Amino acid sequence: MFNLDNLLRDNIKRLVPYSSARDEFKGEAMISLDANENSHGSPLSTNYNRYPDPMQWKIKYKLADIKGVPPQNIFLGNGSDEAIDILYRAFCRPGIDNVILCPPTYGMYEVSANINDVTIRKVSLTENFQLDLAALETAIDENTKMIFVCSPNNPTGNDLDREDIEALLNNFDGIVVIDEAYINFSRQRSFIQELTEYPNLVILQTLSKAWGLAALRVGMAFASEDIINVFNKVKPPYNINEASQQLTLEALENTTQVNEWIKDTVIERGNLIQQLAALPIVQKIYPTDANFFLVKVTDAKGIYNALAEKGIIVRDRSKVELCAGCLRITVGTKDENAALLAELKQYTPA
Repeated sequence: MFNLDNLLRDNIKRLVPYSSARDEFKGEAMISLDANENSHGSPLSTNYNRYPDPMQWKIKYKLADIKGVPPQNIFLGNGSDEAIDILYRAFCRPGIDNVILCPPTYGMYEVSANINDVTIRKVSLTENFQLDLAALETAIDENTKMIFVCSPNNPTGNDLDREDIEALLNNFDGIVVIDEAYINFSRQRSFIQELTEYPNLVILQTLSKAWGLAALRVGMAFASEDIINVFNKVKPPYNINEASQQLTLEALENTTQVNEWIKDTVIERGNLIQQLAALPIVQKIYPTDANFFLVKVTDAKGIYNALAEKGIIVRDRSKVELCAGCLRITVGTKDENAALLAELKQYTPA
């Protein structure tokens, strides 16, 4: 039986969060002399001399309309990486607790675990890049606090089987973190609507991919209100800066543009894969539900280097588990994809 209080570290239970000036006063101030800011303004065309809303409520209300989830169930972080780090700091006792990762997967789960001195247990995906439920069951013990799954998965691009994820949510008493960074490009629906069914569910999403806001560093976590309260208790007081908040609000008004880009990307993805499959240097292209795909080639290092010399950068994933000989290629614009294909057609081994 899932019990959030049993999962929390004792120091987090006792933690009294920092109370900022913006937390203590609600409403519109005529004169703000409470936060030791520079009252003259900023040496910029836009003033950034005032601290931003520490809880980013305007963005959360807008996201609530888009995502169909109450704003109280949303956490905003400095990229999804901040949410990942907070999960470790809030729920995992250093040197005692463990988490389960399913490689090949997003590398920051492991980096953040190592930073926080949390033991990692790796349960590899199957050969077709799906969860190994039997092996996961064996790996879980009384100190397993979280299981991270990425769907669509990075670097493989495929959706994980929904029923397998539901099995984890139904049978694991710790927290299941589903990273949906690439969900906008997938045919599978988000798990967000299942938040009320699973109190142990945390969903990570981002504005860096489909929304095109990678430089702003705005990540999202969706969870029960109790878990979101833990995030807000642990996070720095002003973790999303004012410029990012303003630009994010502006971007969230342009859902039509974003949806058009998503459709274009999916179409280009299909066209690019079809043309790549005909090249003799391509051995296999794995199924994808993301804005990238994994392709096994005859000479991953040589092809990577040849493309890099032409200023075309892909990702060599050859050293990643189950990805030997593979490149990860992001779907670009039509012109970018054409340039990539032209160079690959000319490639000859050194």
